[in-house]
Amino acid sequence: MAESHGEISGHDCRRPAQTFNHRSSKWVRLNVGGTYFLTTRQTLCRDPKSFLSRLCQADPDLDSDKDESGAYLIDRDPMYFGAVLNYLRHGKLVLNKNLTEEGALEEAEFYNITSLIKLIKDKISERDARTTHTPVKHVYRVLQCQEEELTQMVSTMSDGWKFEQLVSIGSSYNYGNEDQAEFLCVVSKELHNQSYCANSQPSEKAKILQERGSRI
Repeated sequence: MAESHGEISGHDCRRPAQTFNHRSSKWVRLNVGGTYFLTTRQTLCRDPKSFLSRLCQADPDLDSDKDESGAYLIDRDPMYFGAVLNYLRHGKLVLNKNLTEEGALEEAEFYNITSLIKLIKDKISERDARTTHTPVKHVYRVLQCQEEELTQMVSTMSDGWKFEQLVSIGSSYNYGNEDQAEFLCVVSKELHNQSYCANSQPSEKAKILQERGSRI
């Protein structure tokens, strides 16, 4: 439970000494960066070696001030603390879209919550593995050839080029008594390196020819 105006439903904040007796009550009130949180000792003590567990047990070696309402003062980001507190409540890390795993990791390390630190590091590793995986890119070329050159051209393609589409564009000239048909041949090649130039994307002409050829 978090609040930003210092009032908690069902409790009278004007009587902090009576309502929030940290030594006797199971409830603990925290003022994190100006935002109030109300939770139980059981939640804060999920990790017995954490800062929060030592805080609610009044560890004499842990210097922590309280505000005028009796809430423990913690000078940290309240938005991240909400995610940390919810993790202690139900064991799952849920981050709002404006929060990052790196920010949550910094808070988890500050509060010394071992299981949360491991969880976030695993999430970061999985995310980085996905983003560093480079999808296969293709570069397309359109080659114009005559009918008598077609077989030789296709059979001599090398260096990873492969045939994609053949589009007839009619006859070009009369050779003897026969018209010589002309074709546009669309070929492609895979590019496995991450950096590639604009020519690696299918040209508009290649796209049009592929669509036209698929209807022939």
